[in-house]
Amino acid sequence: MKLPLSYKFLDDDLDKIESELLNTVKADHPVLRAASTQLLKAGGKRIRPVFVLLSAKFGHYDFDKIKHVASSFELMHMASLVHDDVIDNAELRRGHETINAKWDSRVSMYTGDYMFARALEILSYIQNTRAHQKLSKTIVELAQGEIEQLKDQYNLNQNFRNYLRRIKRKTALLIASSCHLGAIVANAPAQYEKALAKYGYYIGMSYQIIDDILDFTATPEKLGKPAGSDLFQGNITLPVLYKLKEPSFKQRLAKSFERFREQQEHEDLANIVQEIKQSDAIKKSFQVSELYLQKAYEQLEIFPSSKAKKALTDIAKYIGRRSY
Repeated sequence: MKLPLSYKFLDDDLDKIESELLNTVKADHPVLRAASTQLLKAGGKRIRPVFVLLSAKFGHYDFDKIKHVASSFELMHMASLVHDDVIDNAELRRGHETINAKWDSRVSMYTGDYMFARALEILSYIQNTRAHQKLSKTIVELAQGEIEQLKDQYNLNQNFRNYLRRIKRKTALLIASSCHLGAIVANAPAQYEKALAKYGYYIGMSYQIIDDILDFTATPEKLGKPAGSDLFQGNITLPVLYKLKEPSFKQRLAKSFERFREQQEHEDLANIVQEIKQSDAIKKSFQVSELYLQKAYEQLEIFPSSKAKKALTDIAKYIGRRSY
């Protein structure tokens, strides 16, 4: 199942949001404009705007208001990607050269800051205090998540709680807030607001866990970056945590990290990536993702049948079956 088919009835509105985004990133400075436009045109599923629009369908759907929320969340997402690439020193994103690689880390950071600022500016068109408070808290949590990821790089003594809290801040909260603000701005009933926010959180957790699995199992062509990139960058994800339960593996990984950081020796880590890929750590990680998906499905039970509910259900199914 191709994801866009699940919400084809939103195509016209998504096209308008794409135009809004393109106009929004046209900065006066040529370098800032070029960097922002490059990131926007690199593609992406635009899943956060989709969640905003679908959630708004459970209230009063006023596109002229909702479009500001949808655009704002996509800009925040793109800003976080730019900052991620600086932290990870990544050269590729979705198969394209990153802003960090094409220009430098300073241009990347200012581009990310610019997108965050534009996101806040766009949302200022919405006269809703709760929406602004929610967005502000989300940005604070995003920043804390980035710092936690940086702090935990190459740290083999972290636990599952550390990991889950990190991916909550890195991915799940932004998706949860997309759903929540879509409902808030559309004046959806309070019980719908709560259910949509929880749905977004559970979907976000599952989505990131699948991402972390695919870093080991998908091809570089599908990933748009080398396989095992997270491990090479010292990010300890769920499959690695399961494998770390084996003391001998933990010792080997520690030595491999040491050689990689001192001598840029890739071979040991490449072998470890293959070992994780072929282990039951992948299956166990999929099981955790599935638990979050089931919780997401449960949140949809209170909603009446509609195209929006079906789309949210189909998106959850897509995430569970995603291969890249």
